[in-house]
Amino acid sequence: MSIRRIWHGWTTPENADAYERILRTRVIPGIEAKAIPGYRGIEVLRRARDAEVEFVTIMTFDSLKNVVDFQGEDYARAYVPDVARAVLQRWDAEAAHYEVRAPS
Repeated sequence: MSIRRIWHGWTTPENADAYERILRTRVIPGIEAKAIPGYRGIEVLRRARDAEVEFVTIMTFDSLKNVVDFQGEDYARAYVPDVARAVLQRWDAEAAHYEVRAPS
């Protein structure tokens, strides 16, 4: 059974492309460079909503222990590097974690 770590962040429409670029070129490569055991990848979802753009990240891990390996004992704490904070308007302070109960 795997774990999905789900987190939301919002930008202004003007900062949405910049944030997506930061995710693709800095944040995701930085996560992958950590070579966390049990980390299986990340998906990025995006949708425009009125005066803001919502981003959802969905990280997949083999187990909750692997999430702790990534984020530490306070594993629900959001992982938002300073470079991302600079263009985000707001974000979830914590990520939610779900057990995958059916195959994808």
